[in-house]
Amino acid sequence: MAVVSAQELAVDPPTAARRLLGAILWSGPVALRIVEVEAYGSDPGGPWPDPAAHSWPGPTARNAVMFGPAGRLYVYRSYGIHLCVNVTGGYDGEAGAVLVRAAEVVEGIEVARERRPAARKDADLARGPGNVGSALGISMADYGTELFDPFSALRLELEPPVPPSDIAAGPRVGVSVAAEIPWRFWLPDSPAVSVYRRSPRAAPLP
Repeated sequence: MAVVSAQELAVDPPTAARRLLGAILWSGPVALRIVEVEAYGSDPGGPWPDPAAHSWPGPTARNAVMFGPAGRLYVYRSYGIHLCVNVTGGYDGEAGAVLVRAAEVVEGIEVARERRPAARKDADLARGPGNVGSALGISMADYGTELFDPFSALRLELEPPVPPSDIAAGPRVGVSVAAEIPWRFWLPDSPAVSVYRRSPRAAPLP
């Protein structure tokens, strides 16, 4: 039976990120198995200072949910186009969130195909954070949803933890600061995992 407790994510962001691997994220008839995530930390005064996180400037209207309880949906628009899906983690009052970078469609694949007509194959339906949001049919109205509410159309089911030996880790994609922090985690056997792309704005590799 799946675990349904937000307390599972009330931990430091990297631990919460690993815990989300293999979890099932439902949005109506569509269910995604999470296979790639990125952890993001707190503002400078928090326990996990992270200059790449949206929380870095402190609480704002955009990032407020990051400072709340674990297990909420943080949605934001990337480049004015794509809606990205994040799950809040960490302690209540301290910022932390996990970006869902890629997932496999395990239920409602026909609906996901209708939402992602440009996908060439099923592994592409939810590969990349913008495509995760599209496959789920997420909107900004979903911001702040309690994902462990069993009556919610958007809900999260945590499966048993993935063994550490089955998880790969590396630097986050597309961040221009703190680019070397290995807070991206993925399941190497999944064909839905995205390709690593270092931001051209990040400091050059030594």
